[in-house]
Amino acid sequence: MSFDEQLSDKTAYINKTIKGYLPKKEGFQKTIFQAMNYSVLAGGKRIRPLLMQETYRLFGGKGKEIEPLMAAIEMIHTSSLVHDDLPCMDNDEYRRGKKTTWAVFGEDMATLAGDALLLYAFEVASKAFEMSCDPQKAGRAIHILANKAGIYGMVGGQVVDIEATNTKIAKDKLLYTYRLKTGALLEASMMAGATMGGAKEEEIRAMERIASDIGLAFQIQDDILDVTSSIEILGKTTFSDEKNHKTTYVTLEGVDKAGKEVKALSRRALENLAQFSDSNHFLYQLIEMLITREK
Repeated sequence: MSFDEQLSDKTAYINKTIKGYLPKKEGFQKTIFQAMNYSVLAGGKRIRPLLMQETYRLFGGKGKEIEPLMAAIEMIHTSSLVHDDLPCMDNDEYRRGKKTTWAVFGEDMATLAGDALLLYAFEVASKAFEMSCDPQKAGRAIHILANKAGIYGMVGGQVVDIEATNTKIAKDKLLYTYRLKTGALLEASMMAGATMGGAKEEEIRAMERIASDIGLAFQIQDDILDVTSSIEILGKTTFSDEKNHKTTYVTLEGVDKAGKEVKALSRRALENLAQFSDSNHFLYQLIEMLITREK
C-alpha cells in the first residue's frame, strides 16, 4: 500500500475515533455542542493524533488505550485555533476553507467553545485510565498533555505571540514562541504516544527533541506559505501575519533562508528518528510530508 493510501486510511480511522468522542448535540446547552463539533469536524490533517498513534506503534503499542488521548490532543489543538481566530486575536474569518467558529456562532459562543474543548479534552483523555492495563502510563501521558498545553507550553507561547504584535522581536524570542505555541503539542503527541507504548524515559525525551525540531520546521514552513500561497490552496487567509504586524522567520531572514532552515531541521529530526532500530517507516514518511507540505 502506498503512503498516500495508508495516510487516507489512517486519517479516516482517526476521524471516526474523534467523532465517537464528541458530545451529542442535545439539551438546553446544545449550541455549545454544535460549536465544538463544528470546530473539530471542520477538517484538518489530524497531524497530532497521527503522530501520537504512530509513535505509540513505534514502541510496540497495539491496543485502543491510545484512542482517547488521540481525540484529546486534537480537541486541545482545535481549542487553540478557535481562540486564535477570534477578532481579539488574529481576526481570521476562514480556517481550512470554511468560516471560522466565531464567524458562524459569534464571538461569545466561540470563546466558550474553545474553553469547552480544552476542558472536555481532559475528560476524554481520562478514559485512558480504564482502557489501559497500566494506569500509571495513562497518568504520565495526561500529565504530558497538560504540561505541553498550558502556561509552560502552548498557552505560554500564545502569550508571547500576542505581546509581539506590532513589535519587532529578536530571533531567539521568536524561536522560543514557535517552540511553545506550535512545537509543544507536537512534542506532547509523540511523548504521550511513546509513554503509552512503553518507551523508556530516555526514549520519551528523544521523541521530545525530534518533535521540537518538527514543530519549528513546521512553523517556519507555515510562515513561508503565508506569503507564497493563496487562500484557495491553503484554506485560510494568507498574509495574516503581515496584517497583524507580527514578526515571522520570513520577515527576519527572508524566504530563501527560511527554506534552508526548514530543510536543516527536518534532516536532523529524521536522522534522529532513524536511530531507532524498529523505526516506523510510515512515521518517517509522515514527518517528511508535514515539513515539506505546500498547504
